[in-house]
Amino acid sequence: MSLRFLTSGESHGPGLTAILEGLPAGLAVTTDLIAADLTRRQRGTGAGNRMAIELDVAQILGGVMEGRTTGAPISLHIPNKDHANWQGKVVPPFVTPRPGHTDLAAALKYGYDDFRLALERASARETASRVAVGAVCRTYLKAFGIEVGGWVAALGGISAGTKGMLIGRCVEAARASDVSCPDPGAADKIRAAIHAAGEQGETLGGIVEVVATGVPAGLGSHVHWDRKLSTRLGAALLSIPAVKGVEFGEGFASAALRGSQLHDAIRLDGGRLVRPTNRCGGIEGGISNGQPVVARVAIKPIPTTRKPQPSVNLAEKKESDSPYERSDTCPVPRAVPVVEAMLAFVLADALLEKLGGDSLAEQQPRFEQLRKATVDNLPISGKPHVFWA
Repeated sequence: MSLRFLTSGESHGPGLTAILEGLPAGLAVTTDLIAADLTRRQRGTGAGNRMAIELDVAQILGGVMEGRTTGAPISLHIPNKDHANWQGKVVPPFVTPRPGHTDLAAALKYGYDDFRLALERASARETASRVAVGAVCRTYLKAFGIEVGGWVAALGGISAGTKGMLIGRCVEAARASDVSCPDPGAADKIRAAIHAAGEQGETLGGIVEVVATGVPAGLGSHVHWDRKLSTRLGAALLSIPAVKGVEFGEGFASAALRGSQLHDAIRLDGGRLVRPTNRCGGIEGGISNGQPVVARVAIKPIPTTRKPQPSVNLAEKKESDSPYERSDTCPVPRAVPVVEAMLAFVLADALLEKLGGDSLAEQQPRFEQLRKATVDNLPISGKPHVFWA
């Protein structure tokens, strides 16, 4: 069994639609659960005027009856309130591509004569449907005690001081912050930086950190490159608009360390195997090892700036400043639930793969067995083997 989803819709079209296929029957799903994450995606310092127009509400159109999944594909729809302001409107052609945006590359690929055909689909508006899908996947994970949360770890060169903070406290503090940062001192500086960038016609990027707790050992596989949990997570996280880098655990910092400094020691504590550190981010060899899964994504400053950038008007074949479309000054605080959603989707897929079955009732006893099958119960005898005899 595998989990997959598709999204459809444009930024200013009638709405966004998502189809999520593969969840088992019997999972309690309500629009209230989805609404909480959609609200988080819309709020925060640095958001553009679009957020004042939309009030994202997901409609469940299929796959859920009497509040529980049936095992059929789940259909979710989010209407675009701003569509009424664009329907039937004569819009001047968008002929000057913005550096760093999809405009030019998509036109070269698809032969568009108006860059709006590219930007309508490439818009981060599409992430609302991902958040709705992720909220359903989050509900599935919670049925097994797996929690997903995230926060802004850095923004505009300002880093949050989260060392020593419990994961749950970081998530709680971030959700109470208008910049999704759990460190109040850093949050004040981040807020000021966003306001300053807005006044200068600039945009800012940053780093979002996400953590999944309660993840059992054994999700993913080392036997093929595309089955590695790290491969699947990396691809999912890199698919988010404006994400330019992904790391797990110590990530890029590990390149500057020696092997004996980096790797997580394996110790005995009262007959139990324990790991004093989690520098690997909960994944070894492409397989979850029972520790929290920790990932960070680097989000670039978005390309749409009020401050002009050099480009070319392709209709007139002459150099011109890039045009300005309504946009965020900084999308990073609002990106936290998007990153969480993609992490939740991949973990739900990997858990489904591990458990099998068609209903939640069928899967829960299997999960309990998975919990019991810890490294302490490995059939290690110490006897020699003769391989390839």
